[in-house]
Amino acid sequence: MNPVKPGETPRTPWIVGVSGASGTPYAAAVLRGLLAAGESVDLVVSRASRLTLLDETGISFRDGHWQDDLRAWLSRGADGKPGTFDADIARVRYWSAVDLAAGPSSGSYPTKGMLIVPASTACVAGVALGLSKDLLQRAASVTLKEGRRLVVAVRETPLSGQTLRHLVALDEAGAVVLPASPAFYAGATHIQDLVDFVAGRVLDAAGVRHRLYRRWEGELGGRTRGAGPS
Repeated sequence: MNPVKPGETPRTPWIVGVSGASGTPYAAAVLRGLLAAGESVDLVVSRASRLTLLDETGISFRDGHWQDDLRAWLSRGADGKPGTFDADIARVRYWSAVDLAAGPSSGSYPTKGMLIVPASTACVAGVALGLSKDLLQRAASVTLKEGRRLVVAVRETPLSGQTLRHLVALDEAGAVVLPASPAFYAGATHIQDLVDFVAGRVLDAAGVRHRLYRRWEGELGGRTRGAGPS
């Protein structure tokens, strides 16, 4: 453990949990947005999400090589093209999803909150029921009990009554339930624009400044100028 030296600002990260739902480009865009804003990140990648990441990007995310794998992931655009982005991951700390002794498993570990993106229905159920079967779910439970911001970007359709009840339970517990629902009013011309809109809304809910999408400015017919209602 490295104590904070006099005059240093303590590291207080956002936890980003990536579950097994389809939508790994959303997670990549959120991570890039946080890092671009100068935020520190604690990353938790679930076992199920590794299969989704492999299927959607061809990248095999490995604990022992997480830095190389994360760079490769964040460099890809939503269309799968490598080398589209350049992200500095120096402020990222990675925790294995099976490490229940990790920092984020305790309320005494300081964080700004947690963003789960994308959130699968299994993840939603686990957090709503307080199962804590892995570090992702445990960190989310800790975030709620400590009264910190939890944003759950659920990615599933259609939604069953059971999942809707779990989402209501999360809302009542203080979480922000944010469906991964892209909008078309801002004049999107590329799949990355739609991904960045969702990522931007996640960052909005967290109170993190970004420039991922153009905002509504109060004028109808603003699609061609990059403006529209939320």
